[in-house]
This record gives sequence, C-alpha cells and structure tokens, in this order.
Amino acid sequence: MDVRLSEEQRALRDAAASVVNRLGPGSVADLDDAARAQRLDAAVAAAGWRDLRAADDGGAPLASAVEVALVAEELARGPADAAYVGPVLAAELRRLAGGPPTTAAETVATRPDLAELAHRGRPALAIDAARAHRVLLLDAGVPTTAGQVRVVALPLVAAGPDAVDLTRRTANIDPAAGEAEPVGEVAGEDLVRFIALGLAVSCADLVGAMRGAIDLACSYATTRHQYGVPVGSFQAVQHLLADAYVAMEGSRSAALHAAWAVDALDPDEALAAASSAKAYCARAARSVCETAIQVHGGIGNTWECRAHLYLRRSLVSRELFGGLGTSLQRVLEHELHHELHHELGSSVGLR
Repeated sequence: MDVRLSEEQRALRDAAASVVNRLGPGSVADLDDAARAQRLDAAVAAAGWRDLRAADDGGAPLASAVEVALVAEELARGPADAAYVGPVLAAELRRLAGGPPTTAAETVATRPDLAELAHRGRPALAIDAARAHRVLLLDAGVPTTAGQVRVVALPLVAAGPDAVDLTRRTANIDPAAGEAEPVGEVAGEDLVRFIALGLAVSCADLVGAMRGAIDLACSYATTRHQYGVPVGSFQAVQHLLADAYVAMEGSRSAALHAAWAVDALDPDEALAAASSAKAYCARAARSVCETAIQVHGGIGNTWECRAHLYLRRSLVSRELFGGLGTSLQRVLEHELHHELHHELGSSVGLR
C-alpha cells in the first residue's frame, strides 16, 4: 500500500475542509441555525460527495473508498451536521445490487444496535436520515438466485428526534412499513465488501471526531489561563494531549489502510482489515474525546462547550456496523479460518 495521497486526493480533502470551515457549526447554538445547515447541505450535494460510490458507465464506483474516507474525516472534524455516511453507503448498496440510478435522497437502515444492515419486517434504524426520502435495506424473505439477497427501498416519511448524535439525525423504521420498491440483488461476497466499506467510513468518521476534539482542546489549553499561565503549560495537560494525539494518528493510519483494503483486497481480507481498524479506532475515539472534555475542566461538562458534540458523534460511529467487541470477534474468526486453512493445506501436502 502506498500511503501517500495523490494530488487529486489532497485537493478533495482540502475542498471538504474548506466547506466545513466555512459552513460547519462553530458552536452548539449553530446547530439550530437552519439557514446555515441548509447552505452546508447544499454545498455537500453540489460537490457530489454523496455519489462517490455510485456506479460509472462500467458499473465500477466513481471513486475509491480512500476518497470516501477523506471526505468523511473532514466532515466529522467539523463536526458537520450534513448527511454523508448514510447516503454514500446507500449509493454503494444500490451499485452492488445492480439497481438503476436514482435522484431521490437515500440512506441505509441498520438494526437498532447499528451492528448490521436491517432486514425488512424487523425493527430498524435509518442513519443519516436528514432530508432522505427513501431507505435501503435487505429483504431476506423473498426467493432469489442462490447466494443472492434482495435489496429494497422503503419510503422514509420523516426523521425522528435527535438522540445521542446531535449532528446526524436518525429515524425509526416501522417493521410493517409500506410498499417496498425492488432495487436489485446483491451477492454474499459483495455484502461482505459493503460491510468493509461501512467499517472503513465509520473509522474515518471517528478519526475526524478525534481530530476535531484535539484541535478544540489544544485551542482551549493555549487560551485559558490558570495561575497566570496557559493551562497548556502544565505537564499533566501536555501528557493528556500528547497521548490523545498519538492515539489519533495511529487510528488514522489504521483507517486509511482499511479504506484502501476495501477496493484492493479480497472481501474477507478487506473485512478483516476494516474490523481490525474499527477495534482500534473505537477504543481510541472514546478516550480521546473524553480527554478533550477533561482538558476543558468544568466548562467541558456544559452544553455550550462543543467537546460533547465530538463525544456524542464518536459514540454512534463506534457502533456502526460493529463496535469493539463485534470487530474483535470478526478478526478472531478470520485468523482462525486462515490458520485452519493453512493447517489443512499443510496436512494435504504431507500426504
């Protein structure tokens, strides 16, 4: 893997950063500014970032998962209150299912615990539901070609109330909700690759949240004075921020490798790489975001301090398509399968 970003990738990252810096919420109160949120949403839509995994003329994605991850990281750093992860995954699922292009705003539905894609007829939760008109999910009860799963779209009437994450809305899906529109069928291997993309993008989102939390904490530590000196001059605070930065950089390396693996490796290997990255990022993100609150002292526990926005966002992203426990289980299963395959191959060779 070449870890260097191309000129085009750097330009994409810088463009996303510019949009976030210009239109992202600068305070918790800005989340109530509907006009600003609308301008941000329009900018994201105009840039076409939600369609990065839509199919080109040959059926391949328009952009790699690395490009998707770069945008996700910058939006989470904001933290931008515009739908992105859900629409990108909806475009990927539609492409893998061979569905026709759509102009309607879509997202995907997961189980209520966020760990897996939802199945029709069961309780589900639509992620990134703001301004979405339809939600994609699986319909396992309909006969399909062997090894295939049917993908359907359901109308999404309205997003539910904000819950944990104040920057991204969710919606509860009625198990008996309305008429399903067939989208296509997706193969088992493609579903594995889809989960790998979901994990990689959620890792990038966690990295962005960590970056934003660290930037916020460092800014506060240099401007807030105690005993006549900046609190950032205290060694205890420096150690906290240094440890947080190391955790963030390690997470970023793991997340970029996971994003690269989505398109470069076999589905099982891509899922293992993404699961390993998710386990690392999920553990690091909570610690880093809590450190940012701690550095702020008492004001870090107030509503007005933006630090809780990053913690809230990370608590959701760390569970998306599997949190720490699920990810470690996937890595273990992959290693056991690999070891068993190796032992069987060795025994056959000995014969």
